Amino acid sequence: MSDSSKGGSHPSEDQKKAIYEGLSDDQKKKQTYTEWVKDAYNNQYENWMPWIEDKYLAWFGTDNKASYATKDTLDKTKVTGISQVDKLQDGVNHLVGDQVGKEGLLAPVGNMASKEGINRAERGDKDESGSY
Repeated sequence: MSDSSKGGSHPSEDQKKAIYEGLSDDQKKKQTYTEWVKDAYNNQYENWMPWIEDKYLAWFGTDNKASYATKDTLDKTKVTGISQVDKLQDGVNHLVGDQVGKEGLLAPVGNMASKEGINRAERGDKDESGSY
């Protein structure tokens, strides 16, 4: 029973092989079946992961990618080791990160940076449709 007959949208191994066999001889010479499958997987990963990450952040928090990255980067800058100072620094870091988050003063900037900056960087400078 193939994945598509179970209601899934993933092609079965036989379907993948049929697609590969339908390629021109020139294309087959450039890549083995394994290389072709690996490239297809990497393309799908590149297309879907930024969207999945955006949805996760939207559903489970108040961060967008820009605010999450800002907080994560600033959290790595603790220098004193004194708990009171570290707690103060955590508060400042989150205040700064929250300003580019969903409800922050700079939310439009954070949203644009998330979509056009971080997502494009993750996709190798391609937009959602795969074009430059």
